[in-house]
Amino acid sequence: INKQEMASIAAAFEPGISPGSIPLADALVPASIFAPDRAGCGEDAGDDCSEDGDMMNGEPEERGVDFTNKLALVSPNGEQYDSLLRQLRDRMEEGCGETIYVVGMGSDGGDWGLDEKDMEASVATVCSMCEQLDSDLISLRERNEAAGLVRDYLIRRRVGELDFLEVRVAVVGNVDAGKSTLLGVLTHGELDNGRGFARQKLFRHKHEMESGRTSSVGNDILGFDQEGQVVNKPDSHGGSLDWTKICEKSSKVITFIDLAGHEKYLKTTVFGMTGHLPDFCMLMVGSNAGIVGMTKEHLGLALALNVPVFVVVTKIDMCPANILQETLKLLQRLLKSPGCRKIPVLVQNKDDVIVTASNFSSERMCPIFQISNVTGENMDLLKMFLNLLSSRTSYRDDQPAEFQIDDTYSVPGVGTVVSGTTLRGLIRLNDTMLLGPDPLGSFIPIAVKSIHRKRMPVKEVRGGQTASFALKKIKRSSIRKGMVMVSPRLCPQATWEFEAEILVLHHPTTISPRYQAMVHCGSIRQTATILSMNRDCLRTGDKASVHFRFIKTPEYLHCDQRLVFREGRTKASTNNLPSNSKPPQIKMQSTKKAPLRKEDGTVAAGDDAATIAQSAAGPNTTQPVRYTPSVCGSELVFFLDFLSLTVPAPTLLLFSNYLLLSVLLPFVSFVPSHHPTYTAFILSHLILKM
Repeated sequence: INKQEMASIAAAFEPGISPGSIPLADALVPASIFAPDRAGCGEDAGDDCSEDGDMMNGEPEERGVDFTNKLALVSPNGEQYDSLLRQLRDRMEEGCGETIYVVGMGSDGGDWGLDEKDMEASVATVCSMCEQLDSDLISLRERNEAAGLVRDYLIRRRVGELDFLEVRVAVVGNVDAGKSTLLGVLTHGELDNGRGFARQKLFRHKHEMESGRTSSVGNDILGFDQEGQVVNKPDSHGGSLDWTKICEKSSKVITFIDLAGHEKYLKTTVFGMTGHLPDFCMLMVGSNAGIVGMTKEHLGLALALNVPVFVVVTKIDMCPANILQETLKLLQRLLKSPGCRKIPVLVQNKDDVIVTASNFSSERMCPIFQISNVTGENMDLLKMFLNLLSSRTSYRDDQPAEFQIDDTYSVPGVGTVVSGTTLRGLIRLNDTMLLGPDPLGSFIPIAVKSIHRKRMPVKEVRGGQTASFALKKIKRSSIRKGMVMVSPRLCPQATWEFEAEILVLHHPTTISPRYQAMVHCGSIRQTATILSMNRDCLRTGDKASVHFRFIKTPEYLHCDQRLVFREGRTKASTNNLPSNSKPPQIKMQSTKKAPLRKEDGTVAAGDDAATIAQSAAGPNTTQPVRYTPSVCGSELVFFLDFLSLTVPAPTLLLFSNYLLLSVLLPFVSFVPSHHPTYTAFILSHLILKM
C-alpha cells in the first residue's frame, strides 16, 4: 500500500462495531484492510509496496520466473528453482534470518488461491528451499478463498545451541500503566493477582519493591522455540527457568528493556532509549487512566528516534466500556496528529496479528492491543505478534568491530566486567580491542578474557547482539558509561566539539550561545555547551546549524548516530547523517564550520520543549590542539593549605604571584589566561587563613 492509499484509508474509513466486541474508537482501522490478499501491492503501489506481505517480494521477473504468478512454486525447473532459492535467501538476509512467506498468492496481490494439489506441490517446493537454507518452516494460518487455499508461513533460520535471533523492545509509558506487571506475566508465565504479584519478580532495588515503581533500567527475556511456542514456562517444581536454559531452548529471544515511567526518572528513560538501541517500542496505556503524564513524552521520544511503536492498552478487565472507548478515541487522535502521522490499527484476532506484523516495517502502522494481566485476555495475540517481529537492522561481520559500554561491574574472582551492545563487526575471545576515550581523549589496548551473552558463555558476538566482557588488567574506576571498545583497524579519535543541525520543536524561551543541556548519543550522556550558531537565537520551530562542545570529557562519536538533547523536560533528537562524512577530530578551538546537508527533522508529539539535532563532523585540522586539563578549586586549596603550614601567611601574601608562576604551575596545569582569577582566589584564601 502506498502512502496516498494509507492516508486516504486513515482519513475516510469508518468501521462499525462488531457484535459482542468492545466498542471501538471512531476511525480506528481494522487490520483486515491491510491484508495482502485484499489490498495487495498493485500496480499503483510502486516503491512503497510492502515486501513482507508479498509472496515474491515484489521483484521483477528473473530468468524466466514469473514472480507475479501464484503457480511459480508448483513445478519449477532447475533454473527457476535456483532463482526462487536466491530470492528467498535475499529476503531472509533482509529480515535478519526470518521472513513471512505467503503460498498461493502472486506478488502483485491480485491473483490468489490454489487447489489442494497445487498447494501441496508449492509447500513441498518451499520445504525443499528451507532445507537448502537450513531454516524451519512454521505454519501461521490457512485461508479458504473463493479461488482456493492461501497459507502463511514463517521461515526462520536454524541456530545453534548457543546462538539465537535477538530483538530488543523498549517498554515505555506513564507510571502505573502496568509496564513491569506485563513483563512479569510474559516472562514468568504466571498471571498477576491484581496486587502487584507479577512485577515483584522484575524489581532490582528495595525501594522499587516498596513503592512499586521502576527507577532503573531493567532487562528480561522472552524466548520462542522453533515452533513459535513460548519457552518461559515454570518447570516441574514450579520455578521459573533461568536465562541460560531459556536461551538454550530458544531460536528467538525478545529482550525487554523496562524503563521508568515517573517524570523524575526521565533521564534514566532517555538513556535506556538511546543506550540500549531498541528495535521497537511498546507504549503502555492504562485503559482506566488514559493518556496522562509522561505518555506523550515517551511517544515523542520514540518518534524522534525513529523507533517503530505499537501500543498495549492494559487493565481492560477493570475498566468500564465507556471509559475504554474514550481512551481509544484519545489514543487514535494522538496517533493521527501531525506530530505522529500514524495509522492506528486495532488487533482483535490472529489474522490481524499476521497482517500487522507483515506491514509493521512501514513505520506508519501502529498496532493497538487490548490486554488484561489478571485474566490473560488477548495475551496470546501479543505473544504471537512478538514472535513475528524481526530485527530492523542488518549487520556485516566483515566490518571493524565496535562495542558501546552502557554499564560496568566489579565481579569478585573475575575482575572488571562491562556490558553493552555490539554495534558492528565480530568480537572473539582473547581479541585485543582499544578502550576509550579517557579524560585525555586517548584509547588503550585491552584484552577480552571471557564473553557472556544472556548469561551464557560464548566465544564470539556479532553486530546487534548485547553481551558482557570480562577485561584483563584494568580497574572499574577507569571505565565509565559512554566509552567504547573498537577494533585497532578503526584508528579511533575522540571528539570534544561537533556540529549539528537542530530543529526546535517547542521551547518556552529562547536558545542562544552558552546554553547548556544534556546530550544523549548512544550510551553517551554528558552536558554540552552551544559555542556558536548561525542565528542569534532560536525559538520554537527554528532551524540552525549549531556548534557544540562537551564540558567534561571527549567522546567517541559517529556521523550516523542519532542524538538526544535535553534539559529537564526539554528533549531533542537527530536525523541520520550521510555515511560518507569525515570522522571528527579532537579540537579545542572553534574552526570554520563545514556545510551541512539539510534534512527535515521528525516532529515529536507532546507539549514539552524538544530539539531535533543532527550530529555532524567538523573539518579536519592538520594539527589538533592538545587537551590540557584545567585545575579545580579544591586542588588549589590543597596546595595552599600545604604551603601555609610551612610558610608564614604574610610571606605568601606578598609573593603570591611569584608562587603562582614558579611553585604552583609545575604541579597543576591550567590556561595562563586564568592567572588573575586564580590569583584572586589565592589572595582571598590567604586572608581567611590569617
